[in-house]
Amino acid sequence: MSETYKKQIVQHIIRNLLDIQLLRIIQAEPTWGYKIKKQVEADFNIKIRHGALYPTLNLLEEKGFVSCTLQQKGGRARKVYAVTADGQVYLQTFYGVLQGQLGSNDL
Repeated sequence: MSETYKKQIVQHIIRNLLDIQLLRIIQAEPTWGYKIKKQVEADFNIKIRHGALYPTLNLLEEKGFVSCTLQQKGGRARKVYAVTADGQVYLQTFYGVLQGQLGSNDL
């Protein structure tokens, strides 16, 4: 039964904190959308739609949390995303808040 709950909780976290998950993946190494999609699917065993992925990546870029460069690969251009200094601060702030909540007696 706990495996079922674990899967449900992971899916809930990914869907509701997609921006954080994408930043974590990009922080590990600059990468492009399709590779991010495949990594989310492999790591968390959930399908992520392009309609959720790319608007979130665009929002992260608008907020200044990721930068994007065009790279040519086999005759076609792809956007490669990298975490910015502000993105690093955002992630560290998230981790600090999460630690505070997990250490709280309110849980």
